[in-house]
Order: sequence, then C-alpha cells, then structure tokens
Amino acid sequence: MHSFSTDIEAADALKEQVNVISKAIGKVIVGQDDVVEKLIISILCNGHSLLVGVPGLAKTLLVKTVADVLDLSFKRIQFTPDLMPSDIIGAEILNESRQFQFIKGPVFANIILADEINRTPPKTQAALLEAMQERSVTAAGVLYKLPAPFFVLATQNPIEQEGTYPLPEAQLDRFMFQITLDYPGFEEEVMIVKNTTGSRVPDLTKVMTGDDILYFHDLVRRVPVPDNVLEYAVGLVQKTRPGSKNAAPVAGQYIAYGAGPRASQYLILGAKCHALINGKYSPDIEDVRAMALPVLRHRVLRNYKAEAEGITQESLIKQLL
Repeated sequence: MHSFSTDIEAADALKEQVNVISKAIGKVIVGQDDVVEKLIISILCNGHSLLVGVPGLAKTLLVKTVADVLDLSFKRIQFTPDLMPSDIIGAEILNESRQFQFIKGPVFANIILADEINRTPPKTQAALLEAMQERSVTAAGVLYKLPAPFFVLATQNPIEQEGTYPLPEAQLDRFMFQITLDYPGFEEEVMIVKNTTGSRVPDLTKVMTGDDILYFHDLVRRVPVPDNVLEYAVGLVQKTRPGSKNAAPVAGQYIAYGAGPRASQYLILGAKCHALINGKYSPDIEDVRAMALPVLRHRVLRNYKAEAEGITQESLIKQLL
C-alpha cells in the first residue's frame, strides 16, 4: 500500500480510495453525502467530530458503517447520567493471584462512538476528553497509550431535554468539526424506508486499514499551502472575535466569544484534505470556505441579542464569509 514513489501518486490514490469509501457507505446510508465527506475528512486529518441531530437520523449507524468500511476496531459507549469515568477508561481489579490487574475499558478502540455525550456528568465527559487530547489514559498512576489511529465521534441531540449536561466551550474546542444532520428529503426517506424494512443486508468491503490512515495523516500534513490561503483562514477566524482589531462589525453585534487559534489550524488541515479528495494538490480559498461551517459552528458563541433575534451560528458564519 505505501509503495508510492511520489506524494502526487499518494494523493491520487487517496482520492480514489475516498470515492470507494463514499460509495461503500452509500450502500447503507442514503443521502447525507456532505456529512459523510466531513466525517472522512476529520478522520484523515486525525480530528474528532461531533454529530448533532435529532434522534432517528442514523447517526449511530453512520459511525458504525464508517468503522466497518475502514477496517478499524469500534466501540460504542452509551452515555447515561450514572456513567463513571472508570466505565470508559477501565479499572483495576484484584485477579486470582491477588494482584491488581488493569482491565481496559471501551475507550481502547480505533473509533469510539460517544453516544449522546451531553447526557453524562462533566466528570465522565472530562475522562473522555482527556483521552481525545492526549490519546492516552492514566489509571492508578500508570499511563496507557490508546491504539492508533484513535477517533472520537460523539453524537448529541440538539433538543434540550431534562437531565442534559451541555459540553463547555473548552471541551467543544477539542472537536475538529461539528457536523449537523438534517431530516432526509422525500425521495431519500422513501429509499431509507425501502432499504431498512426489507431483508437485504448490504455487503461492505473493507477499503482502508489503520496503517493506511496513519500514512495519509502524514500526507495531509505535507500538502503545501499558499500564503494567501493561510492568511485568508487566519483572517476569517480573527473576524469572529468581538473587540479585536480585525473583528467584523457583525461580531461586535452578535458574537459573545469568537474562535481561538485551533480553528485556524483545523481550517487549514481540513482545507488540505478537502483539496486532496477533490483532486487538487494544494488548497485554495474555496477549500477553506468549504470547511468554515463545520469548524466554526461550535466555536462561535452567540450573545443574548443574537439569541433573542433568532440569529443562528450558521447565518453569522455565512455573513462573515
């Protein structure tokens, strides 16, 4: 697999493989092409994603399908109000020979589906977020490395029910993308119902291994970026910061907090990958713009005025663009 003589050859192979992955996922997930593309980009950039959508939009099925197609180990953690940190990272138990032995928790997999992450208390959210940031966990003073590659794909219902613990801004910032799922269109929903109420089970072929993904992580980082594209990305992020020198007028009016430097980093990484899977060897401003919504959506905090006037994050970001 890694016998590419040049990066250009590797980039062409990546584009081919992403096409194959998208087609394979399309056998199970109808529509949602944009969501699938963003998920694949976040995985190829070594980033975590937060999927937001009402119940029943196949968020869990989508993540499981991605793991199947990528030949990665997959664990699902259903977050509940009584979940403890040790339920995620594992715990020490006394074995038969009266020695303490660490039993690994479900976080030791390549892809973790953190289902309804906003339903668990902050202490447990923090345990997962440490794993996301450090890609390792500490139990009883011992450091355990998590398998590579390691991705957390978390789902969250936007409906504020009783008993939810919204993720604090600093924790949301750990997610590269916030991907929003919408209801399917009429034809799509007809297809979904047809596919899911029959006896046909789609046959998924494995497309990429963990080693391939690690190779492509390096490839994405090697993609050259023109200065004007870097400056555009940083300029866009600085526009979101009210009270700063480069703030856009709309930021002063409607934004409480803008995005930090991590947003600029993810805009550029995402743009590099977006360029590669679209057959370009270097990103342009259009690639940065394509990444703006998923990168900035959860990093731009509206103020009370925006909430009172019903102005969404999306519309603010579109104005900034």
